[in-house]
Amino acid sequence: MSEETFLLPDLGEGLTDVEVVRWLVAEGDVVAVDQIVVEVETAKSVVDVPTPFAGRVATLHAAEGETVLTGRPLITVAAAESAPSPVAAPVQPDAADSPEAEAYREEEQAGSGNVLIGYGTTASTGSGRRRRPRSSGQPAAAPAAAAPVPDPAPDPVAVAAEGSGGPRGVPQVVSPLVRKLAREKGVDLHELAAANGGGVITRAHVELASAEPTPAEPAAPAAPAAADPAPAAPEGGERRIPLNGFRRAVSAALSRSRSEIPEATVWVDVDATPLVELRESARTATDPGPGLLAYLARFVVAGLRQYPVLNSRLDTERQEIVEHDRVNLGLAVQSDRGLVVPAVLGADTMTTEQLDREIRALTARAREGKASAEELNAGTFTLNNYGGFRVDGSAAIINHPQVAILGFGRILDRPWVVDGEIVVRKITQMSFVFDHRVCDGGTASGFIRAVADAIEDPASAIPRL
Repeated sequence: MSEETFLLPDLGEGLTDVEVVRWLVAEGDVVAVDQIVVEVETAKSVVDVPTPFAGRVATLHAAEGETVLTGRPLITVAAAESAPSPVAAPVQPDAADSPEAEAYREEEQAGSGNVLIGYGTTASTGSGRRRRPRSSGQPAAAPAAAAPVPDPAPDPVAVAAEGSGGPRGVPQVVSPLVRKLAREKGVDLHELAAANGGGVITRAHVELASAEPTPAEPAAPAAPAAADPAPAAPEGGERRIPLNGFRRAVSAALSRSRSEIPEATVWVDVDATPLVELRESARTATDPGPGLLAYLARFVVAGLRQYPVLNSRLDTERQEIVEHDRVNLGLAVQSDRGLVVPAVLGADTMTTEQLDREIRALTARAREGKASAEELNAGTFTLNNYGGFRVDGSAAIINHPQVAILGFGRILDRPWVVDGEIVVRKITQMSFVFDHRVCDGGTASGFIRAVADAIEDPASAIPRL
């Protein structure tokens, strides 16, 4: 039997290992070129990995939760010509040597991670859709071999596509992304297949079913997270939790920041009442308007225009401050994997409404582990809204190689003096941490006051931005 082994490629992030989050196929399944077979977790995000080979899965070389080193075996596939073809999705015998597969291998050998995020292997797949396995137009090599009989109660989101002439109610799901979507939305594919008359189930079918008020089966208990193993406690009662790749990367980055950057902090209490009132006035019955974070982002970008040295990095080898030509505004986002800082690319070119849309979309992608490598690495300045955690202040750590980070605490009703009278106002605390090598307190104070002044008088500040 001819077999092909897919070695874990360089994911384009300079990483040496990944953790297997979830296999989307099992040994014995038939796969096509470019089909997503596994989700892996890098130090930065969760990545979908497709296979460059077609055929039947012979071996999965790592269990879920295990670490795989770059260049080590990930999956072995028996060549298509030696594997029986499924009824509805026969695999072309020479698919393993097809132009698509060859293009995949060439790109992988060049060290590109572009093919590893599930958007296809050629330029023609820019739509993001998966290619269905192409029919060879020839009868199966072993016609006497009977199709495998499904288990009495198979996992509804793990059933592979069956023939169109199969029994009514058997899910025909070609795309692993559709199975994943069904799992996330709690849609029973068996019931959906029956309602669909035995046709192929698509993303639209799943989304429509998830919107209907149908009784849902109890969700299966989630598997323990790979990042939080719970080994048996030793005699002393200690519990040891190994650092996964993500936590190791965070540890290295924060340690480097603390050891290299002589940071200083300034802070100020700000009357955010006018900003809250402006935001409320922008709401309508059909449009909630931009969120507070979008306004804060707009004011931060304006402050960086006034003080561009804070939107920079320090080249220690050449002893030069390198000011960036655009603002990629990093946003601290707490996800299930931990704290990540994706960036709104080109934030300095956006209006408040555009910033609001991009911030919402970016934070959603980051929480799902789907932020791109560029978004996770291109930040030039970080905005941290720790008020969402119901805290008032923070001495944040600068996100190396950036040189500053600005944080906002929660907005509270507090007594405040206005025109000689004590009144209740909405107050927030801003804290600004900066690299003392690139500027002094005067520049840092000027920047934080510029942002604070805009918050306290947004109606006059926004037209000037």
